[in-house]
Amino acid sequence: MTDFTLPVEIPPFPWKSGYAAKHLFLGSCFTENIGGIMEGLKFKTDINPFGILYNPVSLSDALGRLVTADPFAKEDLFHHGGLWHSYRHHGRFSGTDPDETLQRINQRLETGSRFLKQADFLLITLGTAWVYEQKTTGAVVANCHKVPAREFSRYRLTVTQSVACLREVLEEVWNINPGIRVIFTVSPVRHTRDGAVENQLSKAVLLLTCDALVTGFGKERCFYFPAYEIMMDELRDYRFYAADMIHPSPVAVDFIWDKFKTTLFGKADLELSREITQVKKAMEHRPLNSVSAEYRQFLENSLRTISLLVKNHPVLDFSAEIHYFSKQIENGSEK
Repeated sequence: MTDFTLPVEIPPFPWKSGYAAKHLFLGSCFTENIGGIMEGLKFKTDINPFGILYNPVSLSDALGRLVTADPFAKEDLFHHGGLWHSYRHHGRFSGTDPDETLQRINQRLETGSRFLKQADFLLITLGTAWVYEQKTTGAVVANCHKVPAREFSRYRLTVTQSVACLREVLEEVWNINPGIRVIFTVSPVRHTRDGAVENQLSKAVLLLTCDALVTGFGKERCFYFPAYEIMMDELRDYRFYAADMIHPSPVAVDFIWDKFKTTLFGKADLELSREITQVKKAMEHRPLNSVSAEYRQFLENSLRTISLLVKNHPVLDFSAEIHYFSKQIENGSEK
């Protein structure tokens, strides 16, 4: 039978991860896709303490702040459109009250910094080489927060610039956490503002940046996972994009996740993740008759499965799942 896809060969990682390891995710929304899946499967994760970040300079800035844990001050905020914002953070941190906004930012900085110092893996997803530089300060911003474009200069980073900023901050990371391993990916999300050609040039900068860093630091310290290439080659069809034709569809994300997990995790951790996935699917089950004996048996079996998981893996928290199934049994008994 003819194979109508071009499989991407993924070299084995020189190391394995699993449920005992801590994973810090930084980068684009694709980072949140993969990080969110791992979080749902109860891996130890911290995802984007600064919110979604796209370019190498902003990623480096955020990572450097996580290293030092220097708190932000009110002077780091600005007011626009009825909200207080930080140019170093995603809009999810913006708020109507400056004190609350600052508190939220610094609390997240503190937890993220603490996590970085203990993390086993740092997963960085680069989204674009295009940056916005504030004209008054010369600083590259992580998010423009709908401030008028005239306030910024926009340009594409060179490979040299991208490598330099990431290399410097990664050295700082290894100073505080010598054992951390870094996994680079380039986001398959398209940045189409300037058209297909400019998007490809931007991605080329990021790909060359990752290659230079992996080559320079060595594969014992960092590695590259080809998420972008999987999307471009194995999933080369608009069926695998969301309705906006820019973001990968849920099917595509799941496909890439499957490749990622089989590359990074060992057999025991993969089996545990499959068992947790079954529990999650059981929670999504909607019966035709919620008071039937069959459904009650299904709920009780699910609780027994969780009980066995808790016994074998006491560090994992299944309190939400136990509460859900117990509540369903209770509700059925009352009817």
